[in-house]
Amino acid sequence: MFSLGLGRKQAPLLGIDIGSTAVKVVELARVGSASAHTYQVASCALETLPPTAVVEKKIADIQAVGESIRQAVTRCGTKAKAAAVAVPGSATITKVIPLSAGMKDAEMEGLIQLDADQYIPYPLDEVNLDFTVLGPAVTQGEVDVLLVATRHEVVDNLLAALAIAGLEAEVVDAEPYALENAATLTMGALAEGQTIAIADIGAQATRIQVVRNGRGLFSREQGFAAAQLLEEIQRRYSLKADEARRCLEAGELPGDFVAEVARPFAEALTQQIGRALQYYYSATSSKPADQILLAGGGAVLPELEQMVSSRLGILAYVANPFAHMTLGPRVPGQLIQRHGPALALAVGLALRGFD
Repeated sequence: MFSLGLGRKQAPLLGIDIGSTAVKVVELARVGSASAHTYQVASCALETLPPTAVVEKKIADIQAVGESIRQAVTRCGTKAKAAAVAVPGSATITKVIPLSAGMKDAEMEGLIQLDADQYIPYPLDEVNLDFTVLGPAVTQGEVDVLLVATRHEVVDNLLAALAIAGLEAEVVDAEPYALENAATLTMGALAEGQTIAIADIGAQATRIQVVRNGRGLFSREQGFAAAQLLEEIQRRYSLKADEARRCLEAGELPGDFVAEVARPFAEALTQQIGRALQYYYSATSSKPADQILLAGGGAVLPELEQMVSSRLGILAYVANPFAHMTLGPRVPGQLIQRHGPALALAVGLALRGFD
């Protein structure tokens, strides 16, 4: 059974997030005790991808992605060769199934292999499959087991891109679970006993997840993300795509940007987040989330944090996975400060080295 990174691994690992527009690399080191607040950022880099390298969250140009990873790793200055990467949530199939609590891992694996065709809508020889025990099930004497599967081609493309960069995948995770890791670290004690909604605002999609006590309750992707903001910037200010992105990141847009572009976009994005959460509440009869964590490159949009809090009536925070970390001597502080929320997934992947 192929590992999707749900078990225990050893540090150090390079957490590598292959997004739609950039590759993000984070390496963590543990300094001191095993508490959640004793990590140091050993290395970190962000490398922009060519426009057609990743299309609809799928690697379309393996060579280009591999070269971008290589450049990012070189800039990091790290000697690590083991990596943790993630399969997009949209490319994974998940199912929670109850099994006998007395079964050993080998027995569970054998039973899952026999029954997996009940849960996976593809021939089993076309998928990578893994599982992990979540905890006690509702029925006494049983445990809930999380089953995760993805198509071979998705994983093969990730491995091929890493190979071009001279790296080997020790962990192939699923994006929602890696992001949950980063959220747990970011929130710390604030997450205990709380229902946390995570809005990961990427370039091409926004994923809304709901987590409680380390267990994912809901995940949904919306096709409304930073791309729409960049399109409006291009249209309003007559800029090319690369110019719009550079000006947005550098804060060099005209004075009316916040009022005329950022604020309407934040309103629309808040509505999208609210609709996804309403769907979750109505489908599960659950109470509203206690807090909302904003992650991804779009999380730093002016006024978004305040707007989500006021419109949805739920306290919102911009994710800062580095809040309780120290920075190593070769880590550019400006990169961490500017792109912290966008690096959350890479941090979640790097944390797999300490599972």
